[in-house]
Amino acid sequence: MSRIVSSPPRHGPAGIVHAERIREAVTAYGEGDDLYAAMLDDIGRATDTIRLESYIFAGDEIGWRFANALARQAKAGVRVRVHMDGAGALFEGTEKLFRYLVGAGVEARWFNRWRWTDPWHYNRRNHRKLLVVDERSVYLGGFNLHRESSAVLVGAQRWRDVHVCLISQLVEPAIGLFDDLWEGRATPSPPPWVGPYRLVPNDTRACRHVLYCDYMEALTAANHSVCIATPYFVPNRRFRSALVAAVRRGVQVRVLLPAQNDQRLVQWASHALARPLIQRGVEFFEYRPRMLHAKVTLIDEGWAMVGSANVDYRSFFVNRELNLVSRTTALCRQLDALMREDLSESRELRLSRRPPIGVRAVLEFMARRLRRWL
Repeated sequence: MSRIVSSPPRHGPAGIVHAERIREAVTAYGEGDDLYAAMLDDIGRATDTIRLESYIFAGDEIGWRFANALARQAKAGVRVRVHMDGAGALFEGTEKLFRYLVGAGVEARWFNRWRWTDPWHYNRRNHRKLLVVDERSVYLGGFNLHRESSAVLVGAQRWRDVHVCLISQLVEPAIGLFDDLWEGRATPSPPPWVGPYRLVPNDTRACRHVLYCDYMEALTAANHSVCIATPYFVPNRRFRSALVAAVRRGVQVRVLLPAQNDQRLVQWASHALARPLIQRGVEFFEYRPRMLHAKVTLIDEGWAMVGSANVDYRSFFVNRELNLVSRTTALCRQLDALMREDLSESRELRLSRRPPIGVRAVLEFMARRLRRWL
């Protein structure tokens, strides 16, 4: 299922917002070609401003498609800002693409490029994927701008990911978060709820761990089910304990990982941390068809999180991340349909109760020790 569209519901007096305050539908995308077409259409209709962040903005067919669309709009008088990450730009053609954008009048900026005088700053990356067009539409999720997510270009081995487009009052906080990072200033405090939606960065001046704290609060309150999809599962001890505590309360906890991982060291670390969790009742599954890059969490069919953050130390405490949290049944159902589709193509992960032996044991030990740097 590539795209699911649903209008937000009307909320009662104790609810959060009436339907007329949310102007348009929410769209969940599970296929890159559908998402890219929608984003390019919105970019082409922009009349005022375009703000774009992408961890990977590759100099390939997809990247140049976006670069040309952004350049056309900049030449037409639209103010276009593009924020690229220094580490995510280590791909062939990205430097050329960056120079092309600047030459076309796009305001393009690097986040944390490598500097010999300050190498440690390079460790912190802008991992966010955000597009805001005019004061109309907000796109965010896990999709990068690269050919690996295109079925047309890659075929059956394209990456599996999830993105959301929301046309609502979230435009204002999305612009605020983009501009804060663009100007290099700390966001003062987490954005407030806008109806049933909230944008959650992982770091603000008021709370350095806002995303992690919100995540932990939701896990602690789970009553029936927790389903997590993440390509990189390397959480800290407190997070893992929260999953076990939920199982003890009778909550079904499922974690979906990729069987084909682009980071083998992370996969070894994930298996090392999953082994004791499986013994305590947490269910792990591996998505088999292709690389799973989606970052989605569903709790009790009424709470959903989707965005750029993985379930690991780097996303919670190091990188710049941005997630959407929703309390709408409508969006939860959309994401649940995508999750069920992925689970139907997965196999349960069964790891031996005994520690592995030989080379794999050494690799898992190293991966576990290095988990804060993965």
